[in-house]
Amino acid sequence: MSSSDALAKSFSVSHSGLFGVDEKSMLEILVKWQPEDLSTFRNETSFVFLEDERFPFEKFEEIFLKFLKREFKRFKDAVVQWTMHPWERDARMARKALKRGREAYGLLIEIACTRSSDELLGARRAYQSLYSESIEEDVASRVDGIERQLLVALVSSYRYDGPKTNDRAIKLDALKLEKAIRIGDKKQLIKDEEVVRILTTRSKIHLMAVIKCYQETFNRDIAQDLDEESSLKDTIYCLCSPPQYFSKTLDSAMKANASKNEKEALTRVIVTRTDVDMKDIAEEYNKQYGTPLPKKIEDVALGNYKDFLVTLVQRALAKGSE
Repeated sequence: MSSSDALAKSFSVSHSGLFGVDEKSMLEILVKWQPEDLSTFRNETSFVFLEDERFPFEKFEEIFLKFLKREFKRFKDAVVQWTMHPWERDARMARKALKRGREAYGLLIEIACTRSSDELLGARRAYQSLYSESIEEDVASRVDGIERQLLVALVSSYRYDGPKTNDRAIKLDALKLEKAIRIGDKKQLIKDEEVVRILTTRSKIHLMAVIKCYQETFNRDIAQDLDEESSLKDTIYCLCSPPQYFSKTLDSAMKANASKNEKEALTRVIVTRTDVDMKDIAEEYNKQYGTPLPKKIEDVALGNYKDFLVTLVQRALAKGSE
């Protein structure tokens, strides 16, 4: 029996309510799979995943998804999120964040700013398919507060992903940001049209250069200048320094007094960043907190869930050192 067949059998046994799923073996299969293996599994497991009628992705069959979430609840959604198509995963997380309100708006910023333009476009397409409305209109109608303008612009963005930059535009943007911060009301900066325009339309490499120019020109860290406005700070960190943002998010998730939203980030960050920049995140975590990330996870998590997360991190570290 192939690994794909074995995993499909585990899923179908769980769905039928029978006993005898070998969870350890199932997780050993999953942690070895690369994105292309997961894609093949979704395509070959038609009783679990349906081909979307409009867009090129495979989505969970709704009833089956509920069964799996209940069956694998002790894994805190790790199994479900790992096997889910990334577009669907981001769309469902965005929907959950909107339902939870202001306390979860940071997750919308994370999704909008740490994905590539094509990945964000895919999440927007999946959102339309799953919920029969656009994420842009959902954010605009559900966010009732000062964050609306920024969040709508972020989830709507499609940034240039290439390497080219314009030195003059970089300097001008740095000057505009400094002026807005210096003369404006810090509590209202999130609504400043120039600030929102720069952060939601410029390429990531351009913004990194802007932040560097800001530091060199004014001898100040822009993040410190934005100490009143956490949403703008999170936006800048997600766009310009994802490892720093994610290492901080992981540390918050593993604190004893972490909230439900914070705790959920442990699964989310490990699952979504394993094949992206987990090596950089783990190195940043060790630098910031003086503890290897796998060791910290072992200290706070339990059982197969712990083993699954630790193995994913170690896989990323091993791959990064090749």
